[in-house]
Amino acid sequence: MQGYLFGGIMTVDTNESSAPQRVRKLRHGRRRRAVAGYTLLELLVVMGILAALTAMATPQVMGYFGKAKTQSAQLQIENINTALEMYYVENGSYPSSSAGLKALVEATPEAPRWNGPYLKNARTLLDPWGRPYQYSVSEQGEYNVYSLGPTGKGTKKPASAASASRAWADNG
Repeated sequence: MQGYLFGGIMTVDTNESSAPQRVRKLRHGRRRRAVAGYTLLELLVVMGILAALTAMATPQVMGYFGKAKTQSAQLQIENINTALEMYYVENGSYPSSSAGLKALVEATPEAPRWNGPYLKNARTLLDPWGRPYQYSVSEQGEYNVYSLGPTGKGTKKPASAASASRAWADNG
């Protein structure tokens, strides 16, 4: 009769020939547990694949963000144009270039019949890139509302109020 210590538990074996087999099984079990994880190389390969997928997907996602900002600017300009038309109906003229688009949010001395605000708040006067929309009005009563786009430089402006409803600076 012989006693063995297995993981802190003492067992007594009455069969003398089976003792070496039990020890071998224990040693083999310990090795199996040590080998059961992933190697560093396997983890690095998986991380490399994930990094490559991320690198391929990022430009596509950023393109969607750029298009979304462009579409948002176009919609905001349409809202500003609607507010300018309401201002025109009530005051008989568009705001002067000096008064600018703030005349749609705050009363100015040049508009005695101002019945606004024509826009809810002044934040709507900023484009998606955080810059104010540009506004100019000609002596003939034609106005231009546009954004300078993502670069802040802008490359084209509409020629008349008829094209102003979808005007914004196209920067590619």
